[in-house]
Amino acid sequence: MPAYELIENASALAGLCGHLAGERELALDLEMDSLHHYREKVCLMQVSTRSASWLIDPLALDSLDPLGAVLGNPETQVVMHGADYDIRSMHRDFGLEVGRLFDTMIASRFLGIREFGLAALLKEHFGVELDKKYQKADWSKRPLSTEMSAYAVADTAHLLPLSDLLRRGLKQAGRLAWLEEECRLVIQARVAEKEGSLFLSCKGAGKLRGRSLAALENLLQLRDRTARQLDRPPFKVIPADLLIEIAGAMPQTAPDLDAVNGMTPKLASRFGERMLSAVAAAAAVPVQNLPRFPRQRKPEPSEGTKERLKKLKSWRETRSSGLSLEPGVLAPNWLLESVADAMPATCRALETIGGMRAWQRELFGPELLTAEGSLQE
Repeated sequence: MPAYELIENASALAGLCGHLAGERELALDLEMDSLHHYREKVCLMQVSTRSASWLIDPLALDSLDPLGAVLGNPETQVVMHGADYDIRSMHRDFGLEVGRLFDTMIASRFLGIREFGLAALLKEHFGVELDKKYQKADWSKRPLSTEMSAYAVADTAHLLPLSDLLRRGLKQAGRLAWLEEECRLVIQARVAEKEGSLFLSCKGAGKLRGRSLAALENLLQLRDRTARQLDRPPFKVIPADLLIEIAGAMPQTAPDLDAVNGMTPKLASRFGERMLSAVAAAAAVPVQNLPRFPRQRKPEPSEGTKERLKKLKSWRETRSSGLSLEPGVLAPNWLLESVADAMPATCRALETIGGMRAWQRELFGPELLTAEGSLQE
């Protein structure tokens, strides 16, 4: 196991940040407890340089503010693997931002590597075997076991050598600018607060209407209150697909509820009466107050648009194969659909395609115009 120092008081954190201020690169990873608590939080931060590693315990510290100047320094390269979610979580919990990022997962995909998980990469390039036993552990528990600490340290101890290897590959392929552009976008990622009715973020709710949708909202509210009280993730209290089944069936009695697909005696015993009350309340809602699921129907594409999209996908298949890239990495479906819809006539017009990267315009902008048959002389 790589050696490490545990940081769990303000003095030790200040000392670490003073040391890291002199570094121009560091590796970073986070561990969270999303599978075990109602409201997830960052429970551990792992930091490594070329010669040392640290485990920072946010649960033991009143503030992580000293890290702000270190991570936010645009002169310091922060190496992470699959950084998007960690960037969001770190900003949500501590207001911390990263100034300059190198994401080894994105780098791997830009090199055409199909097995781009960290464990696969370290095994392939360094012969290092990562034990993923604690991937779904409750990282809020203290004290951390020796095994959990070893697991955490291993996630950053080899990231800097891995970034060296990937950076060389990107330079040789002329794709380093691609990564830099993507990473500038990733560091801007933020957690979006959910607003409005709970059914809006419930997969499968769109198939319900009227009173059934009102019943689902009541059932989701019941589950959310219970999860909050128990400090458990809502999906571990009652599965969402069961709530959708109940809302669709609108049971009025205990036998009706028992007959719902997926209902178990344990859940019926614990929540049955409250579930039936939630359904009954929905049944009493005035018609004019029943909820509606917002539906944004895209107009049916014209035959011309369909034909252009077909040509674009055919072009992508050939181009991505020649570059040894996955088609979706080179040009995702949404991008091809946007080009087919917009019918841009010039490369300058491609700049109006929302989300299209500069590296994509430079690499194959004219080809897109020709491929979809909209190039104008």
